[in-house]
Amino acid sequence: QVQLVESGGGLVQPGESLRLSCTVSGSVTEIYPVSWYRQAPGKQRDWVAQITNDIKAYKNSVKGRFTIFRDNAKNTVYLQMSSLKPEDTAVYYCNLNRGSEGVTWGQGTQVTVSS
Repeated sequence: QVQLVESGGGLVQPGESLRLSCTVSGSVTEIYPVSWYRQAPGKQRDWVAQITNDIKAYKNSVKGRFTIFRDNAKNTVYLQMSSLKPEDTAVYYCNLNRGSEGVTWGQGTQVTVSS
């Protein structure tokens, strides 16, 4: 059974950085896309970034500030977040899409950006 575990969230001040981790357990190859989503209080869950092999894509509002990358040896996908803003405050989730084999979500990690 495939599981995703996120970590790395926390409370930071505007302008600071955080690195989120999403570790995938189970037998999964790196060909499947892994995405980060976020959900702010009272809002829908929104897509933030995706990595498929070495192809990366980002939500416009995080381009230039967030970087998604993976360490296949550790079965982990990271989201490096810089120049954080209060509007980046949300619960961040990672998502593994294996097509017909299903979509798996992690439990989420809270990111709070506040002075």
